[in-house]
Amino acid sequence: MIVWVNGAFGSGKSTLVDELRPRWPEALVYDPETVGYVLREIVEVPTGDFQDLRLWRRQVADLAVGLVEEYRRPVLVPMTLVNPGYVGEIFGALKDAGIDVHHFFLKVSREVLEKRIDGRSFTPDSPEQDEKVRRWCKDRIAPCMTAADTLPSDTVFLDGELPPQELADQVLARVRAGRTSEV
Repeated sequence: MIVWVNGAFGSGKSTLVDELRPRWPEALVYDPETVGYVLREIVEVPTGDFQDLRLWRRQVADLAVGLVEEYRRPVLVPMTLVNPGYVGEIFGALKDAGIDVHHFFLKVSREVLEKRIDGRSFTPDSPEQDEKVRRWCKDRIAPCMTAADTLPSDTVFLDGELPPQELADQVLARVRAGRTSEV
């Protein structure tokens, strides 16, 4: 089983997964950004967004499938994924492999997202790079917010402005309910 936690940058995906970890100790955490970082070291990313690399999408799905099949444990995936074609490609590969995907999207207002992004330090040793990353994240807020309407019909939308503990309760309740109905 894969629990994909989606949302704009600053929506609280990693914070929610960090809240889920101690409550679900058998779950593995897989951040597909690491695949992007590796690819960036090997090949050029013409658009600047590694999600545009077909190899990234294929590797993200393949590694997720491998983690589930090899370790027989649930996998928590905190990753912004809103391009409808890319969502279809990755989630389709997961479903084709017979893996249950629980997809959650954290909805957060633009104002809160901007405040959270402004409060983060991405590259503390390089203020110029830090500001560049902040701008990149903020530039993706609108596409992330509008993409919510294009996500798969089984996506569960959560109020990302709730405390992480409440969000974790909601995710665990949905996942447990899904497990009993899938038996």
